[in-house]
Amino acid sequence: MIADELVEEVRARADLVGIVGETVELKKSGKDWKGKCPFHEDRTPSFYVVPDKGFYKCFGCGESGDIFAFVMKRTGMEFLDAVRQLGGRFGVEIPEGTGAGADRDDPHQVHYEANAFARAWFRERLLDPDAGRATRTYLEHRGIDAETAEQFGLGWAPDEQHALRDAASKHGFSADLLVDTGLLAKSERIPEPYDRFRGRLIFPIESLTGRVVGFGGRVLDGGGKGRPKYLNSPESPIYTKGDVLYGLSWNRNAIRRESCALVVEGYMDVVALAATGVGHAVATLGTAMTDCHARLLSRYTKKVVLLFDSDDAGLRATFRAADLLLSHGVHPAVCTFPPGEDPDTVVRVEGKKGLEAYLDSAVDVLDRKLQLLDEKGFFGTIDRVRIAVDKVLPTLRATKDPTLSDIYIAQVAERTGVRRETLEAEVLRGRRQGMDSSGSVAAGVVSVRGRTRAREVGRRINVLGLGAESQLLLVLLRSREWLDRALEKVGPEEFRDPVYRAIFEALIENPELTGPTSGLAPGAIIALEGLLGDSTEIEHPQRAFSDCLSVLEDRAFQVQQDELERDLRSASSDEGRRRALESLDELRRLRPGQWNVVRREVPVGTGEAETQVNG
Repeated sequence: MIADELVEEVRARADLVGIVGETVELKKSGKDWKGKCPFHEDRTPSFYVVPDKGFYKCFGCGESGDIFAFVMKRTGMEFLDAVRQLGGRFGVEIPEGTGAGADRDDPHQVHYEANAFARAWFRERLLDPDAGRATRTYLEHRGIDAETAEQFGLGWAPDEQHALRDAASKHGFSADLLVDTGLLAKSERIPEPYDRFRGRLIFPIESLTGRVVGFGGRVLDGGGKGRPKYLNSPESPIYTKGDVLYGLSWNRNAIRRESCALVVEGYMDVVALAATGVGHAVATLGTAMTDCHARLLSRYTKKVVLLFDSDDAGLRATFRAADLLLSHGVHPAVCTFPPGEDPDTVVRVEGKKGLEAYLDSAVDVLDRKLQLLDEKGFFGTIDRVRIAVDKVLPTLRATKDPTLSDIYIAQVAERTGVRRETLEAEVLRGRRQGMDSSGSVAAGVVSVRGRTRAREVGRRINVLGLGAESQLLLVLLRSREWLDRALEKVGPEEFRDPVYRAIFEALIENPELTGPTSGLAPGAIIALEGLLGDSTEIEHPQRAFSDCLSVLEDRAFQVQQDELERDLRSASSDEGRRRALESLDELRRLRPGQWNVVRREVPVGTGEAETQVNG
């Protein structure tokens, strides 16, 4: 098998329009492309390619799919071969040994096989005329029909300690393996491993490629007495809960179609919504939203509606999730239900239209924060306004989209009475403190407009230090024609970070660079892949390009200036001081307006020379 991460990396890098355009004459149509369908006799263009959502669709014959489906359909390739071919074209190295017949070389293949067996076994128990009758009745009562239950692979775990263990043993799965996978549990009070899931409705958890990595189980009653309502698989060699969103493997195409994802709290919400025709929901798996979750969602949509509980804990989870989404360029909104209600209960009582009414009333996350602060009286006194500003600053700092950031800052300035310039400075200060180890600003590129010198400085701070290096590379990778202009101003020596210097040198060597080369160090490969896969929208590329070049030039100039000033201070003779001053004057002529030398010269021979450098 090919790792899920590699498949998704190929999908993210591959040029869908370019691949389709090799066999279909495409013409631009708004944000999309259209042409005559290659799969049937198409007299008028009815075949559309939607690059933002990563799929094609023919409204004549109904053919649709992603880039892998297109290559498979046109060439007759198997899926793994299509992934390998596209990976080779777009710079994603697929390790030898992956592909057909490679499962035996996967050290975790036996874990996947155990989970596949367990899913089939749980499913059989649910469909058993007698054993699964009560669970099927429960599902019908919850509005989940047989088709939806089959779609999500729902099953039933009998309330027996060794039912699954004994069945798996007959098929060659050892108890140790089942413990390692999380299907069996151990206890000091019980001598042998026992079935982890007993007397529960079972929800298989799939990876993006459809392999089962874990399970969730729900009791049919309310739980209690030491028996939790929900029980999840522990983390295992193939399952990390912070890396998986329940429902994404089934619903990602619907998320693309809707240009929106609904994020709910539990398995039942996802399944219940699907049963009523709402197929673009996902759920976190017993954990808060993680950076990986946000990154996954950003691949499929730029809009997310959060449908968490409205109590204090739910609101905290909502705002934490929203800030993570904003940091990945995703715009979150908050949907609020009446106390005690959730998506599952709403669709059961009010149906799909009732849910849509709530979704239509969802508000932007910053609006929701300001509403709550207003309700709690945070805008009544100076002290409370100051606290309110502290509470919204994390959201302002997290916002990656430059236009949205601009709107948010203006909105908070108006609501709190704090000057825009002050808020911008606070945001920038927080982002600089939050720089990652590579020097790039975690919250992304931000445009700060202004007329005063203070605001101009604020805008330039956005690309100070190593952040300028990463942003310049980001611009150059998108606009290769600017590389020669960059080389007129800076060279590899202007890059302080060896990782970014290596990438810049690789770009000079090959201006058509589309992926890592054999000579790059591992750190540079990771950074290059991150830059190539970065979806940050740079509001003014030309200005960002000029600013980054200026920062790198100014930084190099400052180094020269500092060295000459040290020479001036340490000069032990009049001649040495004179040479240092002349060099400083020459540097000033090369960079007029960058700095000022105010010098009071005294007759040579007195042993005095005063220089004040203002920059």
